[in-house]
Amino acid sequence: MSHLYLAILLGMTVALGPLALDAYLPAFPDIADGLGIDHGHVGLTLSAYVTTLGLAQLVGGPLSDRYGRKPILFGGLLIFMAGAVMVSMADSLSDMVFWRIAQGIGGAFCAVSVPAIVRDEVSGQDAARLFGLIGLIMFIAPAAAPSLGSLMLALGEWQWIFLMLAGYAAFLVVVLQVALFPKLKPRAPIKTPVRSLVTNYLLVLRHTTTMRFIGIQVLCFSTMLLFITHSSFIYQEWYGLSNSTFAILFAANIGFMAGLNLLNRPLLRRFSSVQLVRAQVIAQWLALVALVASVQLQGPLWLVAGCIIVAIGCQGGIVPNNMANAMEFFPNLSGTAAALLGASQFTIAGAISTLSSITGDQTLPSIAFAMLACSTGAVLLALGAPRAVALAKESGV
Repeated sequence: MSHLYLAILLGMTVALGPLALDAYLPAFPDIADGLGIDHGHVGLTLSAYVTTLGLAQLVGGPLSDRYGRKPILFGGLLIFMAGAVMVSMADSLSDMVFWRIAQGIGGAFCAVSVPAIVRDEVSGQDAARLFGLIGLIMFIAPAAAPSLGSLMLALGEWQWIFLMLAGYAAFLVVVLQVALFPKLKPRAPIKTPVRSLVTNYLLVLRHTTTMRFIGIQVLCFSTMLLFITHSSFIYQEWYGLSNSTFAILFAANIGFMAGLNLLNRPLLRRFSSVQLVRAQVIAQWLALVALVASVQLQGPLWLVAGCIIVAIGCQGGIVPNNMANAMEFFPNLSGTAAALLGASQFTIAGAISTLSSITGDQTLPSIAFAMLACSTGAVLLALGAPRAVALAKESGV
């Protein structure tokens, strides 16, 4: 199977997560009015989804190693589909949070399957290139998601957004059954006792280099999720922008991500993925330093938005390189490694996002400082990452 063909199918699959995350952002004011709650409390539905998306991967990853990628991925799609339908029928915040948690379980089983399938097929720099290509394709989803959400709002109510998500999950079931799984390399599931699925996590947790890369992923994703959680507040309440202008500015983040992702592929021919991660994490930190300074000096919208676009856009280079580095050391436990990576990323970032939603001080300066704090931690970890030569030697162990 060609890398492009595989990337298109896996990119379509992993796009389900960003769609469920971003498509309903323009509907936050409508949801708040419909449920009779504060705008900021709608962010709890996002945090609940993201946190569950992380925790449930701890179950889905080992299960995919033991029972195979297909049943776990398809089971996740079906759970996600049912959860989306039920969210559209929710008439209270508690109901919506509950069914978003169900969506998170289904999304987790899908999310953990994609990097595991990649590691089944390729490794090393090839994995970094394939992750990059998948990322480039899936960027269409978060770029289009707010616009799709705005379109659904124009056609009907906010509930239409979740019915659209359920329809997309059903579409994926058909496409993957026909076009993906018949073409994958045969892989025998690991027939080990169920209790060993838990102890396998210790192998990953004890691997200090892998945990360093997981830490980088967690902190960089936390930076991005803080923005996503508060993006509607920043642009629609703080600056008073319309749904369409908000969607355009949000899409600009994804456009910058895609540009860096495209640049990352030729850079991998000259530099190691470790070097690229280090450079891109530092670039994100510098953009956030500029953001904090702009906010403190009450700079214009175009300057604040520009700093955000650069900072969030750096994820386009950080994610594929860092995932390849973290997954490199566990070819036979790729599902478990992917689960720990995803669980750490979404759970910790979700907790940070939740805290930022329930605290009373929800202002642009406080959000910018929180993003910078997460990025500073990522820089410290990236500066201590091994050089490419050391990484290559260690991966052969």
